Amino acid sequence: MLGIIYRDLKPENILVRSDGHIMLSDFDLSLCSDSIAAVESSSSTPENQPHSSPRRLTRLAKLFNRVLRSKKVQTLEPNRLFVAEPVTARSGSFVGTHEYVAPEVASGGSHGNAVDWWAFGVFLYEIIYGRTPFAAPTNDIILRNIVKRPLSFPTDSPATMFELHARSLISGLLNKDPSKRLGSRRGAAEVKVHPFFKGLNFALIRTMTPPEVPSDVRRPKKSATFGGRSSKPAAFDFF
Repeated sequence: MLGIIYRDLKPENILVRSDGHIMLSDFDLSLCSDSIAAVESSSSTPENQPHSSPRRLTRLAKLFNRVLRSKKVQTLEPNRLFVAEPVTARSGSFVGTHEYVAPEVASGGSHGNAVDWWAFGVFLYEIIYGRTPFAAPTNDIILRNIVKRPLSFPTDSPATMFELHARSLISGLLNKDPSKRLGSRRGAAEVKVHPFFKGLNFALIRTMTPPEVPSDVRRPKKSATFGGRSSKPAAFDFF
């Protein structure tokens, strides 16, 4: 989002805020692109769009260009999608955590924003089934599995409609061909319309109450003062 390829999506880097919503941490491996956010029609592809030449712009200039381009295109054609991800940016570095790297990274090739959607697929698989899809005893075998082993699920058929949609989403995200991977062409705009997210209003998601909100019980309280002296703080378990 906003010109950034995260490249290290995994449970350890996802934090839960005090209001129950989540946020990302640790951007050390992220790649920042100068690509300007575009507004594309549902029939267009990144290959048909003009690529932005590398430029050194201030944040204000970048934002101004995004707004101008977005407004200009919206007045010309309806039914367009806002694409903020750097879908044309490329890198040749080997970065990430072994169980979450995409096949193009594991095989030593160049990569783009599609690596984040692969990692998102691995993340969904793990939180639903309790393990990553290509887990193995060693990192070398993990990388080999990522490149060569077909995606499989613990059971032959899904038990619920929720799992059916989840498997469909995961299969789209874990396509070994980055050009065909869900999210690689139009970013989040492409992923959000999947049936798995039906009924979820992403524009208002921050106004929703999450399924679980951290309890105040585990938060340390300020000690009271008596006559200018602090009372002995109560023992508090941070773990």
